[in-house]
Amino acid sequence: MSVSRRGFLQAAGLVLHFHVSEVARAAIAKPPPAPLAPPNAFLRIGTDDTVTVVLAHSEMGQGIWTGLAMLIAEELDCDWSKVRSEHAPALPSVYGEENVQATGGSSSTIGQFDRYRTVGATAKDMLVRAAAARWKVAPAACKVARGIISHGTRSLTFGELAEEAMKLKPPASVKLKDPASWRLIGTPVRRLDSPEKVTGRAVFSIDVALPGLRTALIARPPAFGAKLVSFDPAAALAVSGVEKVVAIPNGVAVVAKHFWAAKLGRDALAITWSPPEGGGVDSRTLLENFRTLAQKPGAVVVEAGKLEPAFAAAAHRLEAYYEVPYLAHAPMEPLNCVVNIDGGYCEIWAGTQFPSNDQRLAASILGITVDKVRVHTTFLGGSFGRRFNDTSDFVTEAVHVAKAAGVPVKTIWTREDDIRGGYYRPAHVHRIRVGVDAKGRPVAWDQTIVGQSIGRGTQFESEIIQNGVDRASVHGIKSSPYLEVVPSKRVSLHLPQTPVTVLWWRSVGHTHTAFAEECMVDELAHATGRDPLAYRLELLEKRPRFSAVLALAADKAGWKTAPPAGRARGLAVREAFGSVVAQVAEVSVENGRIRVHEVTCAVDCGIAVNPLAVEAQVQSAIAFGLTAALHGKLTLVGGQVQESNFHDYPPLRMFEMPKIAVHILRSDAPMGGIGEPATPPIAPAVANAVFALTQQRLRTLPLRLA
Repeated sequence: MSVSRRGFLQAAGLVLHFHVSEVARAAIAKPPPAPLAPPNAFLRIGTDDTVTVVLAHSEMGQGIWTGLAMLIAEELDCDWSKVRSEHAPALPSVYGEENVQATGGSSSTIGQFDRYRTVGATAKDMLVRAAAARWKVAPAACKVARGIISHGTRSLTFGELAEEAMKLKPPASVKLKDPASWRLIGTPVRRLDSPEKVTGRAVFSIDVALPGLRTALIARPPAFGAKLVSFDPAAALAVSGVEKVVAIPNGVAVVAKHFWAAKLGRDALAITWSPPEGGGVDSRTLLENFRTLAQKPGAVVVEAGKLEPAFAAAAHRLEAYYEVPYLAHAPMEPLNCVVNIDGGYCEIWAGTQFPSNDQRLAASILGITVDKVRVHTTFLGGSFGRRFNDTSDFVTEAVHVAKAAGVPVKTIWTREDDIRGGYYRPAHVHRIRVGVDAKGRPVAWDQTIVGQSIGRGTQFESEIIQNGVDRASVHGIKSSPYLEVVPSKRVSLHLPQTPVTVLWWRSVGHTHTAFAEECMVDELAHATGRDPLAYRLELLEKRPRFSAVLALAADKAGWKTAPPAGRARGLAVREAFGSVVAQVAEVSVENGRIRVHEVTCAVDCGIAVNPLAVEAQVQSAIAFGLTAALHGKLTLVGGQVQESNFHDYPPLRMFEMPKIAVHILRSDAPMGGIGEPATPPIAPAVANAVFALTQQRLRTLPLRLA
């Protein structure tokens, strides 16, 4: 079902003092026979004046516990020190859009900007009317500030009025504040979740404890395409603390009293797997095949003009291959999930991006209705897309384990399980040919992209894949400001299939399309003897947002001045998820290794609800992107991933972290996302800087000097 605007407003008005107890941390009560009803939907005001914002989306470090609460608080005019946030239950009919409750695509603040402000304005209207009725004055005569409604010398707090306000009929519509009168939106605000995380009070799913809870580890196929043949539980059951060994669809689970017993039991498990068909995927061979496939056009993404005549007439031609490997998400909190099945009901605790899917699939596994499955979304210790997939793999596995074991179970993935467990950023190869005229402007552009589809075989396939093109594979291509000025062009796509499971990864297709495009544009600039900044600005003359961020980043980085001895600068710009980001990287080479000293970043994200959060997310995205640019690579041999933990799949270390300066443009552009857009430009900016320093063109990630 969907909720009408009027129905939503009614729900918002009924919550002013409605109380829902916190999720139990050490015990579990049998869930009610039906999911929570809409009256506790988005906002609660307590008699102690606390304002609790219930979030439809998941907090995984991106700062929406604060940002979304700011939207309500702005219109409500409450005391910000009284504001709290909490995750909503899985209830897609209320908290979802088109009956889907999920967090991804840097869309949370964009999608909720009007809705959450409307909640705040509606609640304020009802509180003011309640105060006016008590004083027998016109509502317009009342003033509201910091959670207090006043008329002359009289005043009442929100908490004192909550019960009366709840009984009033919500307004049919409300007028939202003019941006000129905003007092909270656009100001730097410290995060609401930081105190909990600093003190250790924050609950992640790995922290959840229940009476009788057991821990499970799963032995999964060691190679993509391998299948379970047989297993002998005897040795595992002989380990002290191991209680059960159960088969599930994706492997064999060892259930024990605690983690270490489950780990030792799994290590001792005697298990036989069939080898993958054809010997399994080899990443070196796979990329060679991708390069061969890239030599012929695929499904058309963009096409215009007469390509070959344009190449024939070009004054200069370039051709290059750009390659990126499979990448794991590797969040600091490995995947885990707690499941308790009791009396026909199922309770799930998970740090998840996709609670409505988790709920639906759990119900299907257990043969119960969706309303009998409660999903408690905890904090997520990182995700980057891994906890949002079509199969809800880490949740459904946990449901299968709890069902087979007959006890409450916390299923935990080790770091090795997490890195070798699939659902990776797909490997891609780009072949790009470009012809330029005598002035150095591109007149012909032929680009072929080869890589797996994220959407194929999922519930999103019909939406994501059209005419053989997976739009997640070609992010940024159709809207490219560079391709816009090329009269003759063709971009095409091949979607080869492999047994390797793939998934969106922070900034999705932009991770490889930005690398290929921004590196090629830099190659064109140098090949035609142009300054890389001036060359880009010339091509971007009809795209003022791009020009503005580039100019600002270059100015703040000192582009026109010489860098320190032994260093060089490179730049890149990208629009992703509605925000435009430019970066200048300053690098050196130390003992044959690339060292990034400084990154200067300019961002146009439209309205910056919380500039502190924008700055933090840009820093985070750059660190994440640098990890991939300098280190990230998964190697498959015989279908098995060779890397296993942070020693051979390393994140960026503290000593490698560059100084980052973030500059946010004042902009009247539509609001864009911010969790992902700063990841794509960093790899090409560094690669372009390395060329400026060494004259070596590095076209393969991770970046390695010859």
